Amino acid sequence: MHLARSVTLIAGLLLSPFFHANAHAADLLQVYQDALVNDAVYASARAQLAADQELSVQGRANLLPLVGLSGTRERIRRDDTPNVTSNSYALSLSQPLFDPAAWQNYEQSKLAVTAGEAAFSVVQQDLILRTAQAYFDVLTAQDALASLEAEKTAIAEQLESAKRQFEVGSATITDTHEAQARFDLATAQEFAARNTLDVTRAALQQIIGKAPDELATLRTGIDLQKPQPVQMDQWVHRAEQQNFDVVSRQLALEIAMREITRNRSGHYPTVDLVASRSNTRRRNDVLGRDDNGPETSVGVQWSIPLFSGFSVTSRVRQAIALEDKARADLETSRRAAAQSARQAYFGVTNGLAQVKALEAAERSSKSALDSNLLGYQVGVRINIDVLNAQQQLYATQRDLAKARYDTLMNSLRLKAAAGTLREEDLVRINTLLTAR
Repeated sequence: MHLARSVTLIAGLLLSPFFHANAHAADLLQVYQDALVNDAVYASARAQLAADQELSVQGRANLLPLVGLSGTRERIRRDDTPNVTSNSYALSLSQPLFDPAAWQNYEQSKLAVTAGEAAFSVVQQDLILRTAQAYFDVLTAQDALASLEAEKTAIAEQLESAKRQFEVGSATITDTHEAQARFDLATAQEFAARNTLDVTRAALQQIIGKAPDELATLRTGIDLQKPQPVQMDQWVHRAEQQNFDVVSRQLALEIAMREITRNRSGHYPTVDLVASRSNTRRRNDVLGRDDNGPETSVGVQWSIPLFSGFSVTSRVRQAIALEDKARADLETSRRAAAQSARQAYFGVTNGLAQVKALEAAERSSKSALDSNLLGYQVGVRINIDVLNAQQQLYATQRDLAKARYDTLMNSLRLKAAAGTLREEDLVRINTLLTAR
């Protein structure tokens, strides 16, 4: 019964949070806060957003007055006349009164700012997904390593038992060889699992900018919830309307439509209010000052384009073609968002069912292992039966842990597809974690 107690103890360690975690383990929310500060992709998007927000200021500038000040100082010298010194300045103002192209450009700039904000929201959601995926990848690798270490320990005990029974003549050498083969395989798998853990920790480090601490793990016995609302069609509808990539494409279509109007404005007249104040002073070295006096002018300046080599017509046709492209891109984005929502929804619902099935399989595997251990001790089961039962239990536990992580990730992807993923969703998942 010593072997049974050891297997039970190791299985308990596997079901509990990863045994290397400590009271100071970082949780998912802390890791995400580190990612907000250190992730290079997010920093680039934040800088791009700051740049995009200047577009509306630049677009509005074409509708505001243009004021300029200029001046000259000259000294004119001729061989047969005295030297003449000239000083002049001019203050000018120009205010657009009617400029359809400038107005459309301003409206486009406001839409471009909104599109930049939508693009930044995509990056924000992507950071949440990347951080959570990297976090759960580390936990998956930790669970796999813990499972293989536990399985290796159990096989080692079974190997020693087979050797003892062979020595006393109650078992064949085949039992020892079978246990040794399983032990060697578990050792090789353990090395691979350690490598996977190192790789996943490095991937998380790339996001948060530093080596990750020990991570908080899922609490035992958690109850994963169904998506709300429960109906898939509601999620698909939200994705088609609220997905941030869809919103960006909608804005791109509006910009393309205004681009047609802006190019057609090449046929329209423009009217500007113009005003200037100038003064020129000239001094003749012999006669003294002359030609002095300020000048002020105020008026309206207009311009009517008559012929531009068909360039305006060509740009209009080009803008119409680009509008068709933007409309097709919008439809593609809507379909992709709807498909992402469906996939994530199925991932959550099927994941919940898989978790329940694997929980039942885990209980059955434990019972099967206990029965095989007891049968082996009384001689009605052989060594290979125990080894197979051990392998089945640990594989089931690894699959169960991964199924939980995948279900949580699909719940985040579902909200991302619907355009509703926020930091608060990480907070809710964070409540399922514990550090021990």
